Amino acid sequence: MRLHMLHIVAQESPGGDGLFIAILALVLVAGAALVWWSRRKGAVPPALAEPEGDEEGAEELAEAEPEQPEEPLLPEGKTISDGLARTRSQGFMSRIAGIFKKELDETLEDQLEEVLLTSDIGIKTAQKLLEKVKEQLSRSELKDASVVWEVLRTEISAILEGAPGEGPDSSQNKPHVVAVVGVNGTGKTTSVGKLAWLDTEAGKSVMLVAADTFRAAAVGQLEVWADRAGAMFHKGADEQDPASVAFDGIKKGMEAGVDVVYVDTAGRLHTKKNLVEELKKITRVCGKAFEGAPHEILLVLDATTGQNAIQQADIFSEAVGVNSIVLTKLDGTAKGGVVIGICDSFRIPVKYIGCGEQKQDLQPFSAGDFIDGLFEGVTGH
Repeated sequence: MRLHMLHIVAQESPGGDGLFIAILALVLVAGAALVWWSRRKGAVPPALAEPEGDEEGAEELAEAEPEQPEEPLLPEGKTISDGLARTRSQGFMSRIAGIFKKELDETLEDQLEEVLLTSDIGIKTAQKLLEKVKEQLSRSELKDASVVWEVLRTEISAILEGAPGEGPDSSQNKPHVVAVVGVNGTGKTTSVGKLAWLDTEAGKSVMLVAADTFRAAAVGQLEVWADRAGAMFHKGADEQDPASVAFDGIKKGMEAGVDVVYVDTAGRLHTKKNLVEELKKITRVCGKAFEGAPHEILLVLDATTGQNAIQQADIFSEAVGVNSIVLTKLDGTAKGGVVIGICDSFRIPVKYIGCGEQKQDLQPFSAGDFIDGLFEGVTGH
């Protein structure tokens, strides 16, 4: 229709004036069509867009916009007391407290015995604590909760503080070679990563060796942790013999002059015999790579498994001679008493306790802090 009008204008206008008016009308029509098209498409062509402001105006606008918040700092790690919260509120400590909240009768001694023997501290340790309570308290004193708590605190303190110190001295060898063992699912590989982070934070150089060669996920996870911690990393080919991977990794660490080498091993407990033989082979081959290695055999245990953790400690200690322990997932269980049973049964130092998922939640174990956390609030301490 618009073109028809232009044709009429051109015919009715005399001479060159008609041609000029037709061209002008054509330009106006084209411009209107372009605006209509751009609005329909939801965008304005650059030629029709609003002019950009000058640089000074842009700077003023930027200054008026709120600044983005800085990335928050890492929170403080959870304490041992935080990790023991469920043990106090739901575990054997809570059950003992429950005995004294109801009317006491001649069954008090039997109730206390039942709680201790069915707790996660293990039968052997429970019997020891029960005998100490009976030896030191008369039947009338047994009804005094504060007296019973004091005896238990004293005896548990003696067990924990009587255990060896922090484990092997890592400053005696360079590199200090640590073979990390434990059942799959205990948090073994994650613990290796957190330990590497702690060491690099302390100024040590670290090599992580992925000797759990039959689990691709474990190798990948360890490589991610190495990157996070700023540690060196060594892995072998898929399904390569784990002992040969450990050998090559230790040699690589020695050549690089690192301070610590962590060898992450397999933990398929359902093939117990094969696993034990594999771990024995790895420890032998570590000694061939560097005389005296591994200087530390660190067992990772899951606190949520309770007395099963004590059984695992027995299996691995018999197989390869464990000389330090990391206890993970303390914050996710009411079975924190397992620490007492482990220290009492094996005389192996608990080196670290995992009180949360963050890397800073792996806490050096302190017998005093553990006792304070265990009895916090329950007995008025």
